Amino acid sequence: MPRPRLITDERIVAAAREVFLEQGFSATTAEIARRAGISEGTLFKRFASKEDIFEEVVGLRNYAEWREELTMLVGVGDVRRNLERAALRFVETAGRVLPHLMLIFSRGHAPAHNPMLERLGNPIRHDADAVAAYLRAEVALGRVRPVDADVTALTLMGTLTHYVHREHMTPDPTREPLDAGRLVRGLFDVLWPGLEP
Repeated sequence: MPRPRLITDERIVAAAREVFLEQGFSATTAEIARRAGISEGTLFKRFASKEDIFEEVVGLRNYAEWREELTMLVGVGDVRRNLERAALRFVETAGRVLPHLMLIFSRGHAPAHNPMLERLGNPIRHDADAVAAYLRAEVALGRVRPVDADVTALTLMGTLTHYVHREHMTPDPTREPLDAGRLVRGLFDVLWPGLEP
């Protein structure tokens, strides 16, 4: 019978979060293990690589769920509501992930020096591509007016990404934060007349 785990994965992730926040992605697995109170060997029994630990810390494992949900809504329900829900899910997920994701870019933008970039692919491009694919599918079904799906997706995702940066990375302490629901409703009040069949 195996011994029960004395150190939980949550404790390891919490220790890794502290180390990554202090040292960036260049932090060593030896330091993460030391901070968690385990050996480096035990760390690698729980997580295959430093990149796996980082994905867990940042919350990247579930990041794309909103895209998958949107894909499954083609031809189902109200298109505007589907897009609004996807936008709110993106804002919620990106707001949690973005501050930690900046650690990845602390190593630079060249994949040769930053293996996490290759592992991630290009999430910003994938986000816009998912929205564009949804729009193209809805256009084909006649549920959306024929539009340039790529431009529309970039307009939507650019606004949402800017909002996440503004509210989470550079908040203004002298004003009330803009509610995400208000942003999304207002954005679709502007966009929807151009999409409605």
